[in-house]
Amino acid sequence: MLDTAKKQTAACVERPGFRHHKKESYVCHPPLSRQSTEGSEEGTPVRKLNGSPIECPSHQNLHKELLLSHKRGLLLEEKPELQRVLEQRRLEQHREQELALRPPSDLEQELRKRQQRLQEYEMEEIKRREGQENVPEFVRVKEKLRHIQMSEQND
Repeated sequence: MLDTAKKQTAACVERPGFRHHKKESYVCHPPLSRQSTEGSEEGTPVRKLNGSPIECPSHQNLHKELLLSHKRGLLLEEKPELQRVLEQRRLEQHREQELALRPPSDLEQELRKRQQRLQEYEMEEIKRREGQENVPEFVRVKEKLRHIQMSEQND
């Protein structure tokens, strides 16, 4: 029974050689006979000794892609957190310097003017409120009554 099970699945044999970056190299062999595979499932995954499934060609391709991306530095998780934060800070400072060097656009100038006008209006409003708070209450009541009388006369 064990012999037929071995024949039914493709056998992955470990190749001897150097192991760079914990690379596992396998040689995949097709099933030995067609008769033994006809009655079994074709999609049976081959398992390593520890029990994890392996797809030989795709596993090798994924591993190659991982190594290439690691060499190019495409994996951000490989960099220490401090190094990533420092790089981000440098990029932000560089962008801010570039923005400071270029002349402001018409839209930016108009927005600054509006913001200045709004700030001036708010400052005047604050001064007016402070001035009203310093005035005694009877004077404020008298002014309100005056406004009410004037509005009634106009109607």
